[in-house]
Amino acid sequence: MARARVEPDDHPHRRLSDGTIARIVPSGFTTGYELDVAGTPQSHVDLDDPRHLHFEYVGRMAAVIDQLRMPGQPLTAVHLGAGALTIPRYIEATRPGSRQQVIELEQALVDLVKETLPLPRGAAIRTRIGDAREGLTRLPAALTGAVDLLVSDVYSGSQTPAHLTSVEFYRLAAGLLAPDGVLLINVADGSGLAFARRQVATVHAVLPSVAVLAEVQVLKGRRFGNLVVAASPSPLPTTWLPRLMAAGPHPAKVAQGDELVEFMRGARIVTDADATPSPRPAASLFER
Repeated sequence: MARARVEPDDHPHRRLSDGTIARIVPSGFTTGYELDVAGTPQSHVDLDDPRHLHFEYVGRMAAVIDQLRMPGQPLTAVHLGAGALTIPRYIEATRPGSRQQVIELEQALVDLVKETLPLPRGAAIRTRIGDAREGLTRLPAALTGAVDLLVSDVYSGSQTPAHLTSVEFYRLAAGLLAPDGVLLINVADGSGLAFARRQVATVHAVLPSVAVLAEVQVLKGRRFGNLVVAASPSPLPTTWLPRLMAAGPHPAKVAQGDELVEFMRGARIVTDADATPSPRPAASLFER
């Protein structure tokens, strides 16, 4: 677990169900605010410009989202994990009229975010409280086979819970997707990428078209970081992505095709019987 930062007591905060403290603090690096949970930066939001995505992996998610359907066309989206509602705000700004559902376990977190960082007036963003996996089974039946975008970005502290990493979970998620819908997953891993390789193999066992977007050194397993896994029942719109990802400011790349096959080689599919949480990052990773 990352070492908690010492923050002034007057920052907006709430105690979550596990006893940790969630805070909204001004960003120390750019405009806007960060959601910090127990010392782990979870999200960044710029109320003046929801298109401003400070976290690199969120920007990579947005690069994929921008290619869905026609530019500006509203989407039907489901988000697992609320954070500070960064991606829902981005979609509302770039695709007005989108219908979005957010499933979040912590009511206190949702209250903190909505009170401190209000959503745009009129945004069709509905928040449902509960476990992400169980919440998928409680969505309106009309969403089955009709979701353009499903984002899985759930963290308990600094780790993804085990039950959101298995083939059974991904089958449930895939059942919501439209024929050309896209599943986006935030996977955190470090040296060797053993967890990430198994995640990619597991997703690929459910959805035939898969790509991995990450910073070059992270994709090589040389340092801890975030990998974005994109998957779909249909071919992904990724022909333009390698040049965009390499442009920086932190050069990145897309693994797909033969490179993806090599990335997954030897990785076992994760099941509910052997699922584990994502690796815990080093305590120094989030120190500022």
